Amino acid sequence: MSEDNVKATLDGLLKVIQTDNVIGEPIESNGKTLIPITRIGLGYASAQGQSKSGRSAQGTGAGGGAAVEPIAFVVIDEKAEEQIKVVPLKSQEPLNTAISEISELALEFLNEWRERQRKNEEKREEMRKGLEDIVSP
Repeated sequence: MSEDNVKATLDGLLKVIQTDNVIGEPIESNGKTLIPITRIGLGYASAQGQSKSGRSAQGTGAGGGAAVEPIAFVVIDEKAEEQIKVVPLKSQEPLNTAISEISELALEFLNEWRERQRKNEEKREEMRKGLEDIVSP
């Protein structure tokens, strides 16, 4: 295995553990921001061998893997007294508590997004009708 192959493989695996992959893309809605946090594990090994018997037999091998696990969400609420809250997905409490909290937040964000989409659609419809009235004699 050439040094270039090892370097290329390691470079590819190291891209997985960049900060952008650990701290997720923020989701914003009505004064609240939800930021997912993950844990990333990475393993890599490579080896090269040659026959001791003097023959020209050689062998090379490499392997690697990565695992991504969501561990928490950071919730920033500009309107609340406690503006920043960390909601862990793993805690001493039962997992159901964390899932319930995240589900409620996700549902709230989804409902707010749907409401904004509905309002935008209504505005587009009003604009379309207004243009039709102007264009049509």
